Amino acid sequence: MSPAVRDLLAIGRIVKAFGIRGDVIVQPMTDDPKRFLSLKRVYLGRFDDAQQRTGTEAVETTVVHVQVDPRGVRLRLTAIPDRTAAEKSVGLLVLVGNTERVPLAEGRFFVHELIGVTVRTEEGQVLGVLTEVLRMPAQDVYVVKGEGGEFMIPAVEAFVRAVDVSARTMTVRLIEGMRG
Repeated sequence: MSPAVRDLLAIGRIVKAFGIRGDVIVQPMTDDPKRFLSLKRVYLGRFDDAQQRTGTEAVETTVVHVQVDPRGVRLRLTAIPDRTAAEKSVGLLVLVGNTERVPLAEGRFFVHELIGVTVRTEEGQVLGVLTEVLRMPAQDVYVVKGEGGEFMIPAVEAFVRAVDVSARTMTVRLIEGMRG
């Protein structure tokens, strides 16, 4: 029986097919794309609801070949035997189990740990829920949706004052104009 997607950690998303042998290009969702080089097996699946971490059952597959370059990670997987299957796989997440999880430094979090946290000001005012993490060249940006609409917060100490994953809260300091 395959594990549920919610029990796995997404490390990349298939963004396109490459060549005729079923290779796929994966956009890494990790700080170190070279971590793909040591993988022997991964799972493929998708989140129907990222906030609740629900989705399809994940399909286990063996990693046949990995090539890491600046444009992304190229994978050849046993579950994707040809170009047609590779094209149908676009959009799937590349997932790993807890044993493949890379430990994070203090103050760093997995994206799935942040999605759905309640965002509050230092004064305790609830601003909304963190719905998305955008990967930008300088730093990540958190997308927050609340009663007043959607706004973004740069993921830097000046604005993000504290994160309590177990309490599912994030404390932030806003500056004028940040909330629209």
